[in-house]
Amino acid sequence: MKRIEWGLKKENYRVINVAYPSTRVCIQDAADHWLGNVLRERTTDPNVKIHFVTHSLGGIVLREYLSNHPIKKLGRVVMLAPPNQGSDLAQMLKRYWVYRVAVGPAGQQLGTDNSSLPKQLGPADFELGIIAGDRSINPLFSAWIPGADDGKVSVRSTRLTGMQDFLVVHHSHTWMAWAGQVSTAVVEFLRSGHFAGTKKATI
Repeated sequence: MKRIEWGLKKENYRVINVAYPSTRVCIQDAADHWLGNVLRERTTDPNVKIHFVTHSLGGIVLREYLSNHPIKKLGRVVMLAPPNQGSDLAQMLKRYWVYRVAVGPAGQQLGTDNSSLPKQLGPADFELGIIAGDRSINPLFSAWIPGADDGKVSVRSTRLTGMQDFLVVHHSHTWMAWAGQVSTAVVEFLRSGHFAGTKKATI
């Protein structure tokens, strides 16, 4: 997320860019403990509006947190490649021990069946812009994912009821956050609530 951090700092945003132990904790723990602690320790001014930019699983962690801990001064949210409708790849691979070891407990919660945690979360009740990728550098994974995808997440699975705007870019899942086009789009949405060249509409 460093490229996005640089872009936001150039626009005079105060940026808190943090990693989290995504392969060692479940989504609920990542939300309640890790994200909760970051917000309590590093956003102490109640009058400051807080925006979020997430990548992949981070979007689900944020949705889980907001479902239980509303933020009074919540600003806008941009999610990059979030598996909002679950992950077809996770659904296929979660039975294999190699996958379970590689992705940890959170990866087991991202399937597409009714037990999938993303599907148990509600629609967006905040200003949300979603950026999905349609370029894959992993043809094997893409062969298992229906429709356009970024090598890990399908474009259709990123969408979420209540989002204000939606943008598809020709970038892969892993490297999307390094693209200048994406960094620019993030700034555009945080400023205006929509991406350049798209119409603002609730979907």
